[in-house]
Amino acid sequence: MVQSRTHTCNELRRQNVGEKVTLVGWYENIRKVSKNLGFLVLRDFYGTTQIVIETEKMMQTLEGINHESTLSIVGTVRERSSKNPVLATGDIEIVPEEITILSNCIYNTLPFEINRSTEADENLRLKYRYLDLRNPSVKNKIVLRSKIVAELRQRMNELGFLEITTPILTCSSPEGARDYLVPSRIHPGKFYALPQAPQQFKQILMVSGFDRYFQIAPCFRDEDARADRSPGEFYQLDMEMAFATQEDVFAIIEDVLPAVFEKYGVYKTASKAPFIHIPYLEAMDKYGSDKPDLRIDLTVQDATDCLADCGFEPFANNVVKAIVVDQFNASRKVIDKICNDVNVQTGSKAYWFKLDENGELVGGISKFLVKIKEQVIAALNLKPGDFIGLTAGKKLKAQKAAGVLRNMLGANCEAHMKKDCYEFCWIVDFPMYEIGEESGELEFCHNPFSMPQGGIEALNSQEPTEILAYQYDLVCNGVELSSGAVRNHDPEIMVKAFHLIGLGEEDVKSRFPAMYNAFCYGAPPHAGIAPGVDRMIMLITGEESIKEIIPFPMNKNAMDVMMNAPAEVEQKQLDDVHIQIKIEKAVKTHIKG
Repeated sequence: MVQSRTHTCNELRRQNVGEKVTLVGWYENIRKVSKNLGFLVLRDFYGTTQIVIETEKMMQTLEGINHESTLSIVGTVRERSSKNPVLATGDIEIVPEEITILSNCIYNTLPFEINRSTEADENLRLKYRYLDLRNPSVKNKIVLRSKIVAELRQRMNELGFLEITTPILTCSSPEGARDYLVPSRIHPGKFYALPQAPQQFKQILMVSGFDRYFQIAPCFRDEDARADRSPGEFYQLDMEMAFATQEDVFAIIEDVLPAVFEKYGVYKTASKAPFIHIPYLEAMDKYGSDKPDLRIDLTVQDATDCLADCGFEPFANNVVKAIVVDQFNASRKVIDKICNDVNVQTGSKAYWFKLDENGELVGGISKFLVKIKEQVIAALNLKPGDFIGLTAGKKLKAQKAAGVLRNMLGANCEAHMKKDCYEFCWIVDFPMYEIGEESGELEFCHNPFSMPQGGIEALNSQEPTEILAYQYDLVCNGVELSSGAVRNHDPEIMVKAFHLIGLGEEDVKSRFPAMYNAFCYGAPPHAGIAPGVDRMIMLITGEESIKEIIPFPMNKNAMDVMMNAPAEVEQKQLDDVHIQIKIEKAVKTHIKG
């Protein structure tokens, strides 16, 4: 017995016929046949049960009770004459003798129909999230999330990892996004920062002598929303291993994740260990992306030599990339849409032509290729019937546009995409440094705490942009689940690594005092990774939006419309933390807009 109920609304079966029971739940709806006959559906967390109303008096009891009110119903279980095979309780119904209102829904009209809430406007769903979560299809994803997190914890424990929670109030640290700052009341003018990741703490745990750490870690980043990224906060399966190599980390992930994906996923097959390893530069060249969807068997070819001088102006003095697709029978409308979508997503145009069954180049930019037809066919190894998609621009721009085009061509050609599986891979050998697009200066390409391949010798002798790092990404079905690295545990190497981007030893000591000092007391080589829990569950459930698997997500403007956050606070609260608000007119206008 749970609380005042004898059974849940998904529990009663034919063997319970004749029993007197008490059910509690929400009044979902009623189908009235006459003034003394109706069929009420009662819903709780577990399911639904039909309540049959057979007297005028009992029907009158329901007058004035709005849908979604909570009820307690005492009655007798009876076998249904008209069974519903779709419902677990479809063989029985309850004949009530007592109906009690536990809490009345005071509104006659709901913001949306509970069982069709996913069709409502997003902001309306988020404002009334407590109603949205009553929808079984929405609720079940949150239930699944709980089961997956529990399974991850169990598997990590079985592999000898110790779950340790790290601080939420900490110092600002460069993790690649804006911090959320928290003003200090007792230290005027100073701020805590919410952790973008437990990066420094988990490395310090390794120095402290803990061998295997993990946690389902909350992380906070002030960044814009995307379909696969929730603004504000997210969770990751954070882990670190002492005396470990890159391959040690890979072995743990390959042991844990495929089994979880296969057990709970909409697809029942996942890559087996070991996952494919693809160097970063090869991934960009072959797939046009550092997060390739390996369900698609198409690859990107370089067509610069044969097409750059064909007379088509966008190809002149640019890198040209080509994707050859056989068995591609899309209409001109579909092709135009693909090209337009590439432009929208990347800002780069996509082009095309075909080699028809008669061996002639047709469609798209084919008129520019008439004189070099044989060279093009030979260079791209074309066969009659092939479709060729093209992008052009500076190398990285052409690569990225080709990556998007590859994904779209694959999604529109069943012969080249396996959709019912989870394909994992490791992207390895990332550059240690890159030239920043905005700054034009040398910057860390990935995690600043990574170990350069070649150690101090590489930092002293190699061109910085040619230095590779022990950094790796975990990718599944074209989604980056995580970044990780073998850490730079040597203070000398750390100082030199930061020196190359213009920070001296004193800068390193002042920015990372705890970690730097800890490393000076004998640090073990260590490595780790932190797959995003939200993204994993999004893939497992087959959802396209990450909001669908988060209990209380923010909207795309980083607002919690249910709780009305962020919100203004009282002046006294600002005074307590020594904060004065100053909002420029331009900012006000932007916020209103």
